[in-house]
Amino acid sequence: MRRIAGLITGALTAAALLVGCAGTTTAPETTSAAPTPSATATTPAERTTITIASLKGPTTMGLVKLMSDAEAGKGLQDYQATMYATPDEVVPKVVQGQVDIAMVPSNLAAVLYNKTLTDAGAAVQVAAVNTLGVLELLEAGDTVKTWADLKGKTIYISGKGASPEYTLNFLLRENGLDPATDVTVEYKSEPTEVAAVLAATPGAVGVLPQPFATVLTMQTPSVRPALDFTDEWTKVAPDSQLVMGVVIVSTAFLTEHPQAFADFLTDYQASVKFTNDDPAAAGELIAAAGIVPKAAIAAKAIPACNITFVDGAEMKSALDGYLKVLFAADPASVGGSLPGDDFYVGS
Repeated sequence: MRRIAGLITGALTAAALLVGCAGTTTAPETTSAAPTPSATATTPAERTTITIASLKGPTTMGLVKLMSDAEAGKGLQDYQATMYATPDEVVPKVVQGQVDIAMVPSNLAAVLYNKTLTDAGAAVQVAAVNTLGVLELLEAGDTVKTWADLKGKTIYISGKGASPEYTLNFLLRENGLDPATDVTVEYKSEPTEVAAVLAATPGAVGVLPQPFATVLTMQTPSVRPALDFTDEWTKVAPDSQLVMGVVIVSTAFLTEHPQAFADFLTDYQASVKFTNDDPAAAGELIAAAGIVPKAAIAAKAIPACNITFVDGAEMKSALDGYLKVLFAADPASVGGSLPGDDFYVGS
């Protein structure tokens, strides 16, 4: 464990989530108080406790129904989900083996795969894409119409070492700007800090993911969307998709509890569908979870969050295409090399 912790700490400055094993709990045996010849003792099916780490934003927005059902004891398994503001908060949990499943930026999943890869395999695998393009460049003003208008400006952003950083750098370069010389990129620890700068600073420019972008523009009319990263990605890399977030699972946990993990995927897919199909009801849960301040804002933000559930061959194709673009631009963004087929659950 110390060896893996050292690998992760050395590789990720912004942090990442690693996953470990959890135990199982079994419900007590129940029998009829007055058995008859046809009566038999019954033992409820074993339920596995699954610890889940998600980040404040779209990944947890797609998880809220599963979390709500888990609290009511309705999940197929015993889910213990915790939301964190930044990946940094999860690292100690990861190192101590307290997390089985985590929602992480897509490039960090690849970094973790490469940094934990041994002859026996990697410590993590990716099971599903859960978030597509969610990033927008916002301006507290009206001067940025194209990428060229960013030259000489300071861009505020969170997610250093993760998909937001590498996506921004890729789009800047593809549009003729050098991230190191043509702009100043100032990193904040979390999206709320970027939002605070934009709200308080006329002329400021920043990159925010959903739902933070919607929250800010609704609360601060002077801030407007200037460039949508999903649209801009399609213009320069039309053969790939902008994949921002994925579900990773501990290889050890998956090996030990394959059915429990399959149950999680079933419940999680249903939770994502609930969020997308019923924004009003999902908005209530999202606000109650503290992701956004009001249910109405959450409901409005959901369509722009690109919350999804894609697994199997389609997941592999989408994520592999995105990682190849990042790798071509900067191999370090994916941990130095593209992951092998064993990175993908089911391959």
